[in-house]
Amino acid sequence: MKKNLTKNIKMRLLIIRTSAMGDVALTVPVIKSLIRQYPGIEVLLLTNPAFKPFFISVPDLTIIDAYFKKKHKGFRGLFRLFRQIRGYGEIDYIIDIHDVFRSKVLRIMFMLSGSKVFVIDKGRKEKKLLISGQQKGYLKHTIERYKDVLAKAGYPIEMSKHPSIIPDWDATGKAEEILSKPTGLKIGVAPYAKHQLKMWPEENMIKLLNLISDTNVVSFYLFGGGYHEEVMLKSFADRVPDSFVVAGKMSLTDELALISKLDFMICMDSSNMHMAALTGIRVVSIWGGTHPAAGFGPINQPDDYVIQIPETELTCRPCTIYGNGTCRRGDLACLNWLTPEMARKQLFKLGLIK
Repeated sequence: MKKNLTKNIKMRLLIIRTSAMGDVALTVPVIKSLIRQYPGIEVLLLTNPAFKPFFISVPDLTIIDAYFKKKHKGFRGLFRLFRQIRGYGEIDYIIDIHDVFRSKVLRIMFMLSGSKVFVIDKGRKEKKLLISGQQKGYLKHTIERYKDVLAKAGYPIEMSKHPSIIPDWDATGKAEEILSKPTGLKIGVAPYAKHQLKMWPEENMIKLLNLISDTNVVSFYLFGGGYHEEVMLKSFADRVPDSFVVAGKMSLTDELALISKLDFMICMDSSNMHMAALTGIRVVSIWGGTHPAAGFGPINQPDDYVIQIPETELTCRPCTIYGNGTCRRGDLACLNWLTPEMARKQLFKLGLIK
């Protein structure tokens, strides 16, 4: 621990995490705690500029935009980025919590210039053993892995269970106005995911929402990512009364504010799940081929807010860490065995619906 730091003598840390969206969101509580507990350091974050709204409430954080498809493309682009970052002053420590090809190239450049480098242990071996069935139990959460890198650098941190993503004040006001119009429950729904092994059949989600509507006064707010999901959600909304498509109609700043004011959220294992959990609301997550045991579960959510077929019933679970791949059985039992009635029953037991 750097006990001799003062406001006049600062260490400068560069944290690297440029994707994916959910993984970048999970850096918020870690960076927030780091800055709060070590006021004598200066923290820079290299990330995708699209994710800046996550960090609105993080004080004294310098965000450096990574444009890997444009001016930072290729080795020349990375060298240009290296020189740009050096313009902020000497970088004492590189905290690489991404560990991909681009971050490896960058950290070598910084190491050659005298910076100390600390790299995340992603637990690749344990994860392979988990999906092969040779290892049981829960692995470290991704947030714990982020914390481990900082601890190796001499900056152990403790995190509170308070919401980490605090949306923009003006956006929060707009969200409250939107949600003040309908009566009853306000439920967020993110029905899709990037990979098939993480996505509950659309028919099941539609039926679940209609079952909820049968016994509750409710409005559903539909979230998604990318143009493809926006198109799908328009058709989805036609089959669910009192549902409103949010995707594609709001900025990320406004979406985060709206999420933070919902009664609860129903999600797949997706970035929307992490964003909702980090705003502090209740999150019910539905899991298929992936599993919270791999370290990507929603933060600060009770175990019974996870809906899944137990691995004791389907010993092939989890069969994937990130959702890529195909079903070994060929029938997607982990998702197809989960019925809308089962999900509704669990929501009722949790006291979330009538």
